[in-house]
Amino acid sequence: MFRLSLSRGLHYVGAMRISCRLLIALPVLALAALVSACSTTKIDWNSRVGVYTYDQAVMDLGPPDKSAKLNDGSTVAEWLTRRGRTGEAVGMYYGPAYYPPYYGYYSGAPYYCDLPSPDYFLRLTFGPDGKLQAWRKFVR
Repeated sequence: MFRLSLSRGLHYVGAMRISCRLLIALPVLALAALVSACSTTKIDWNSRVGVYTYDQAVMDLGPPDKSAKLNDGSTVAEWLTRRGRTGEAVGMYYGPAYYPPYYGYYSGAPYYCDLPSPDYFLRLTFGPDGKLQAWRKFVR
């Protein structure tokens, strides 16, 4: 009833080897792509002191959220680098209680609770010549 050709069987085994290698390689390639996409470069601000200008900062970071020109001609500018969250509970569970002595309805814990987090800022101070003098990261 079934005729199995030896050449067809070897061809099938070869295809299985290729597909097994492909099945192993695909997750490895996907993981490598994910790791490289998620990596960020940290800026070494200490190496930019005395070299980095206000114009370069505006080009790289966009316009500052706050800036002030001081009497000595220097400029202090702040950028919001990460927005924080306000804390809130979205809802409460109201439902039946099946355990003694709490038969009936009761209110339980919130089913979604978002804890607050602060805003993160970068403050750059530029001298009268427009070059970076000092930098600081802070939260508010």
